[in-house]
Amino acid sequence: MTDPVRWAAGALLLSGAALVACRGGSGAARNTAADDPGPARAAHARAAFSHALPGMDGRTLEATIVEVSYAPGGSSPPHTHPCPVIGYVIDGALRTQSQGEPEATYSAGQSFYEAPNTVHVVSANASRDRPVRFLAYFVCDHRAPLVAPAPGATQR
Repeated sequence: MTDPVRWAAGALLLSGAALVACRGGSGAARNTAADDPGPARAAHARAAFSHALPGMDGRTLEATIVEVSYAPGGSSPPHTHPCPVIGYVIDGALRTQSQGEPEATYSAGQSFYEAPNTVHVVSANASRDRPVRFLAYFVCDHRAPLVAPAPGATQR
């Protein structure tokens, strides 16, 4: 596993652990190493991405990280996810669009959010000559396939 992938996977796992820890009570104070202004630290942490999640049951939370690669010019057909997804682009550039939203392009080091049960009409490599690689971090409170064809979409 390369260093950027290891860092991103670690950061996403930590954010999942923080989500589970925060479920314990409302209004609890949060104090992290990033908040500590104390003596010099060996590491630096910063919030790379934050987005509110939809209401979830919380009793059966499960986090899954999937590494996705598209070859130059590659894409996936329109699809949905049953759970919220946080994406992190490792290499290259990704074009994405959810139904009713404008298309966006994310480059290496950028993160994005996909709402549950939204049709993703575009998920494609933005380059015709370089591959794209990204992590998709799923936060689910129920068991279901992580991806499904969009209603009415034809599979390639």
